[in-house]
Amino acid sequence: MSVNNDDILFTNNDKHYVYEETYDLDSKRRRALLEIDHANFQWFHIRACVVSGVGFFTDAYDLFVINLVSTMLGYTYFDKSGTLPPNIDMGLKISAACGTLIGQIFFGWSADRYGRKKIYGLELSIMVIATIGSALCSDSFAITLWGSLMFWRFILGIGIGGDYPLSAVITSEFATIKRRGAMMSAVFAMQGFGILTAAIISVVTLTIFRDKINHNLEYIDCVWRIVLGFGVVPTITALYFRLTIPETPRYTMDILQDIEQAAHDINIIMSKDKEGALTRDKPTYAVETPRPTWEDFKNYFSQWKNGKLLIGTSVSWFVLDVAFYGIGLNNTIILQATGFANNPHPYDALWNMSVGNIIINMLGTVPGYWITVFLIDKWGRKTIQLMGFTVLTILFLILGFAYDYILRQPMVLFIILFSLCQLFLNFGPNVTTFVVPGEIFPTRYRSTGHGISAASGKFGAILAQAGFAQSRNLGGTDHFVPHLIQIFALFMFFGIFSTLLIPETKNQSLEELSNEDQIGFVRRQNRQRNVV
Repeated sequence: MSVNNDDILFTNNDKHYVYEETYDLDSKRRRALLEIDHANFQWFHIRACVVSGVGFFTDAYDLFVINLVSTMLGYTYFDKSGTLPPNIDMGLKISAACGTLIGQIFFGWSADRYGRKKIYGLELSIMVIATIGSALCSDSFAITLWGSLMFWRFILGIGIGGDYPLSAVITSEFATIKRRGAMMSAVFAMQGFGILTAAIISVVTLTIFRDKINHNLEYIDCVWRIVLGFGVVPTITALYFRLTIPETPRYTMDILQDIEQAAHDINIIMSKDKEGALTRDKPTYAVETPRPTWEDFKNYFSQWKNGKLLIGTSVSWFVLDVAFYGIGLNNTIILQATGFANNPHPYDALWNMSVGNIIINMLGTVPGYWITVFLIDKWGRKTIQLMGFTVLTILFLILGFAYDYILRQPMVLFIILFSLCQLFLNFGPNVTTFVVPGEIFPTRYRSTGHGISAASGKFGAILAQAGFAQSRNLGGTDHFVPHLIQIFALFMFFGIFSTLLIPETKNQSLEELSNEDQIGFVRRQNRQRNVV
């Protein structure tokens, strides 16, 4: 249907078109939102997905590469079992998660306070510095290698944390209603390629150093530094494009309160106008919109219809990450416990470990992400999340209670079950817990709400990693691993009920989902506004 944007506007409540004069700023805002929501899919949307997606590729690479590097560090600095002392292993894996939690909250708030464009790219700059610092760590009189690594992993985590709310919100605010779920999922799905690439780089680097490692194990020191440092390559690639991405029109309208500039930006994005400064041939009036203040934040989320959404997204992400990171950061330990990555020679053990991670990611992780991309706008977010939590509850119960029996069978049975867990983590709540918080909050709290939800998830990841590290050897080496998997099943069961608190968001605009009346959302003040 052809829409004349000079005459027609979209209302939130009854979804009918109403004719108003073009000088009405409130109706002009709604016309602009209509144009974003129903635009044709074009190059700008692809660019937004790629620019955001490369960041998530790097995030996953940097977060999960420690799963491989920790074993390499064990061979390099400790004994031939490739096992780090529990406190060091836990510190290396938790340090990045702690930084990520802080980054998600801080950058989530900052993007609502200062703007998406001003903040976007800063988090990648932090990641570049921290990745280089991590790869160059060494022992010294004043500080140990482990202290240095944990410090740089913590700083790296802050940058990674900032990427979550910023990429989610920027993608959702530029996306069309029809493809918003697919666009946000595609951004997040780059995590799968990041995790896979970490294992591939490990295999390639090990192959290059094979003869040297077989002659002298100290060459593993070169391998882990190269594998860790490779994360800087995609980060630098994406940095320029992030610094040049425009401010989202929704932020310009609702927070900067400049309806005319937002409409001008939309025309440029949709390739209707040439790039250039806005020419204002009429007086520009100051407008009033709800402001992101602490008092307004409390008033908004104190209403149960809004507060339950934040509870639902936060709890769902928390219980999901207990299992996702409990499994994901310990793939190597689980593969060793099953015997797949056990080998008396360090090179062969590291090779099997890396190949095992590639197999699991190819069979479960990567397909799970992309199945969600193709189905999320058809099935809906809530449906996929409920299905995922339900199936994962069943799979973890089977894997946990039949663990010893499964290990006595051919290894292919364990690989299939473990890959199915990875599949339904990603064709399920791992993607939807990222998508939904980027849709259901109003513009002034969208990034903050997403950051709080994501930080709740990282808190779950920290608890899971601490619990895994401290309890997996209770009763003997890796004796408690099946019981940990049973605990993961319990958390997946809780996720079914937290999902009931969130709405279905497919085929709805961000403004409809905000639980705020859009008629009269913008009010013009009587004074003129000075525009530089």
